[in-house]
Amino acid sequence: MDLQSTVLRQLKNRREGYSLEQPFYIDQDYFKLDMETIWYRDWLFIGHDCEIPKAGNYFTVQIGDYPVVVVRGKDGVIRAFHNTCRHRGHRVCTQEKGASAKLVCPYHQWTYDLDGSLVFARQMGEDFDKSKHGMKPVACESVAGYIFVCLSEEPMDFAPVRATIEPYIKPHRLAEAKVAAKTTIIEKGNWKLVWENNRECYHCAGNHPELCRTYPEAPTATGVQGAKDDPFIAEHWARCEAAGLPSEFTMDPSGQFRVARMPLIQGAESYTMDGKPAVKRLLSDDVNAREIGTMLLFHYPTTWNHMLIDHAISFRVLPISAEETAVTTTWLVHKDAVEGVDYNVDDLTHVWNMTNDQDRAIVEENAFGIRSPAYEPGPYSAEHEGGVMQFVEWYANFMINRLQGDKARLSAVA
Repeated sequence: MDLQSTVLRQLKNRREGYSLEQPFYIDQDYFKLDMETIWYRDWLFIGHDCEIPKAGNYFTVQIGDYPVVVVRGKDGVIRAFHNTCRHRGHRVCTQEKGASAKLVCPYHQWTYDLDGSLVFARQMGEDFDKSKHGMKPVACESVAGYIFVCLSEEPMDFAPVRATIEPYIKPHRLAEAKVAAKTTIIEKGNWKLVWENNRECYHCAGNHPELCRTYPEAPTATGVQGAKDDPFIAEHWARCEAAGLPSEFTMDPSGQFRVARMPLIQGAESYTMDGKPAVKRLLSDDVNAREIGTMLLFHYPTTWNHMLIDHAISFRVLPISAEETAVTTTWLVHKDAVEGVDYNVDDLTHVWNMTNDQDRAIVEENAFGIRSPAYEPGPYSAEHEGGVMQFVEWYANFMINRLQGDKARLSAVA
């Protein structure tokens, strides 16, 4: 039986409310199927507008086998390209970030304009047509300061994502913010384990003392069920909505992305050890209410986010291999906030630096145990792990629908 058929059978027959079978977390062939079925075909959060504020600013990223460069053009438009020279395939931009009037391949100096068109290729002959050798574009969308890319030649419609998340994010003016800090850690575990750990706070009390000072452990705040029936959350939504901040829980029918504004522990306004703002210059001039909690944005498979009164934090997930995942955390502050005056980077980043490292250790121990021949799928807590069950359900349904569609198309061609 071929791998796709095996995966389909396993996902269709999986025990609901239980974790996945071992190969989904450790097998390299299963990982490649994940990449081909989800990561190379879906919209992925990749960075922020404010990371490339001026024409010629760019950053690079590796998505599985695909090197990608994201650049702001002379017209202000943000575009993405396959970071592969059309001459001999050398990466055009080899640094993580930079600024340049043109994109010049260091191998033979083929030179591309910021819109990807080839403008210079020396000694290629009179009949050489530069117009046919521009950098290959990658679908790219910017929404309220968030940049998404899609590697597929036929990207899914981005409009539903934009319509859902933009009203919630826009008041925070993240397109005009600036990066105060950015870190990337490598977690030695499958990308799905990273997400499963993120989707519950069942583990928080025993593992995240810093985060628990301000973030509630209540499953209504971390999961996908019961929030509307929680009077504390309902009151929070009503107060924030009255202040012009969209807040109520909204999830796409597919389960892939959702938004909601959740309260922190009473009296807390930011992820700090004392709950007080880490930044004196508040994040947005458009947000006047206080104690707004955190605006949560989730978009599988690449990002979860927190937008607070004084700063915002984005988390980007990118798989490296079946058992390695890169998690990039970016802290955004008001564009006019001054380091050393309005904020201290250590204070700003302390809670999530500690939490990230604790989560890394959890994911790695989780992965270590799953490698055991004795591992078998275990039951989730219906009370505390509804968010995990929702993620696994999304993954299973997404893979089943895609794989069945692929098989149907192949059968039709044959």
